[in-house]
Amino acid sequence: MNRQRRWWPLAGLMACVLGAATGCATSAGSPEAVQGSVSGPIKPRPITWLNSRPSDGPVIKAVAEVAAEYGKSHPGFKLNIVSTPDRPSYLQKVEMLAAAKKLPELFDEDATPFAEKLRKQNRLVDVGNLLEEFGAKDRFRPLALQYQQFDNGDIYGLPLEFAMEYFWYNKEAFQRARLDQPKTLDDFIASCKPLRAKGYIPIALDGKDGWPLERYLAYYPFRLHGNDFVKNLKKGDAKMSDTAGKSGAEFISRLGKAGCFADGFSSAGYTDATDLFTTGKAAMINDGTWDLGLLATDALPKPMRHNVGYFPLPTTPGAVTGPGDYVVSSGIGMAVNSQKFDPLVKDFLKYLVAHYPAKYAAFGQLSPTKDTPTEIPPGATPVYGQVLREADRLGKQTAKPWDTELDPTTNNVVQQNLVLLAQGNMSPREFEKSIDQAVTVNSPRYFAK
Repeated sequence: MNRQRRWWPLAGLMACVLGAATGCATSAGSPEAVQGSVSGPIKPRPITWLNSRPSDGPVIKAVAEVAAEYGKSHPGFKLNIVSTPDRPSYLQKVEMLAAAKKLPELFDEDATPFAEKLRKQNRLVDVGNLLEEFGAKDRFRPLALQYQQFDNGDIYGLPLEFAMEYFWYNKEAFQRARLDQPKTLDDFIASCKPLRAKGYIPIALDGKDGWPLERYLAYYPFRLHGNDFVKNLKKGDAKMSDTAGKSGAEFISRLGKAGCFADGFSSAGYTDATDLFTTGKAAMINDGTWDLGLLATDALPKPMRHNVGYFPLPTTPGAVTGPGDYVVSSGIGMAVNSQKFDPLVKDFLKYLVAHYPAKYAAFGQLSPTKDTPTEIPPGATPVYGQVLREADRLGKQTAKPWDTELDPTTNNVVQQNLVLLAQGNMSPREFEKSIDQAVTVNSPRYFAK
């Protein structure tokens, strides 16, 4: 046995004995810190949370309230909240800070290939272990935790949200076009031409941000293969030109040929898309329950207030996922930097886990914890409560968004070429070839064989 290795445990024991008067503290960045096992005195100081969220959104408001309360009993503590809502800019900032080893104590991060690299470098705290130690893990909705899992099942992001994604539709538009809710993905495409004929844009789409259209690419593969296809694709163990990949590419091409999206959709942002739907110009929009305040309250223009319905992701013959399985997310998680993890950060996180859910639910949002009822706001339409009850009827798996699975460079290629595919400027075969080439070149930097 290596003598130096034999000395480390003894040295640690002696340090604890020598430090018995003040308590044996473990250091930030240590293996213990990665497991969330730091100890020692709590010394209040300012810490920072770098995030990619709207600064006036319910997540930030709820976290800020909790931090202010914690600060009252811990003079000297302050949570500096630094927001970069533009996701591409935020991701670039995180990569630069990570390269310079200057990430703050807390930062937003999905369970992406980039985050996997940080995990392998022991730069993230195991949040799953923390929640176990806090006695809080069983409070969380299983799908909220599942969304944060890495491929090995570990959790390195604290869930702060819980949202189901649905297709919201204009009931009057469907009645005028003599359409029922689509039951299959083929029905979904077939609804576009009748809606166009009645003067509606069939689907409002935020084309500028890339990920909304990428959701559509994932739907056929998820129905036919669950999440297995994208998890194999990202490593090069499957190809976009395989049957599963072809089904996704052809779905996008067919949506474009059927005139499902607005002309010029690629330059439309989030607000443009929601405005098209809430003003009655578009018949459908794919959106999450985070937008219930826009879709199911008196914030809607009066003609639309009782004219909004919703349906889940349609299925398809041969589907291996059930009707209750669709995109259910807990949002981008709060990652914890092991290099700056100390007793103060740990104590604040314990306080946050205990007090955040109720404050978040008070904003009319679904909490990531199953024991925290949502406060339905004044002016809510009946749809608000109906959608909240869907949380009790969900399946056992969530469709993982592809933008959190693919390596960053391949994901950029996917999003850029999806627009061309939907516009008819690229064929499905050309699209498949471009993605397979991108995976071959880029995935080895993130996924070791």
